[in-house]
Amino acid sequence: MFLTAPWFGRRLRWLALAAACAGHALFAVAADRLPDVIERIKPSVLAVGFFNETQSPRFVFRGTGFVVGDGNLLVTCSHVADSDTQPGKTGRLVVLSSNGRGAGQIRQADVLEVDKEHDLTVLRFDGKPLPALDLRKAAPIREGESVAFMGFPLGGALGFAPVTHRGMVSSITSVALPSPTAQQLDSRAISRLREGAFEMLQLDATAYPGNSGGPLFDAETGAIVGVVNMVTLKGTRESALTHPSGISYAIPVEFVLQLGALRANK
Repeated sequence: MFLTAPWFGRRLRWLALAAACAGHALFAVAADRLPDVIERIKPSVLAVGFFNETQSPRFVFRGTGFVVGDGNLLVTCSHVADSDTQPGKTGRLVVLSSNGRGAGQIRQADVLEVDKEHDLTVLRFDGKPLPALDLRKAAPIREGESVAFMGFPLGGALGFAPVTHRGMVSSITSVALPSPTAQQLDSRAISRLREGAFEMLQLDATAYPGNSGGPLFDAETGAIVGVVNMVTLKGTRESALTHPSGISYAIPVEFVLQLGALRANK
């Protein structure tokens, strides 16, 4: 026994080293897939806003959306496409399809369906169809999964070329979505706030204003697993730019799959 102990210890160290190398290799393979996934997803991520010829600026950016279904449907957050949350601003609801380098084409859009409970909206935009993204149906998202999200953080301040952030699902937690204004707190909304709402995905990557409505996707396959919804801020809204909390949320894709406009488009 004493004669074999040193040999056994060396073997354990060798096995541990081999396992570590294998783990690094697997991570490298996963990381190598992300550039290809980003390239595939980028043409399907659009800016959402309102356009008015007499307004300055003419295009008022509101958030992000992504193409699904037949290539002319767009999923975003309902607060992004809701003109009532922009007092004094009027105009036509539009999406901006980007070439990935900041230039783009404005297309008119109409609201097909609104799910206020989960802050989701489906739009139909005109023009040539764009590549539709796959919604993950096979298995629910789990804590610890590697994900990424794409959108237009801070809107026009950084231009309209999609930006990607990478992270993981750090928690699946129950969150009650706040109403945009106190006047919109009806009895149903108050009941949901008291009872606790639905499960949302907490992310360890930082989203910014403008990311809302953007796709959260599996970093290896590109399948959509959620919709970026809100950012937990430290202090005032203005401090979000200089002191982001690093905690963001997304609505699980299961609620997107339940939208009638998408089921009818199968």
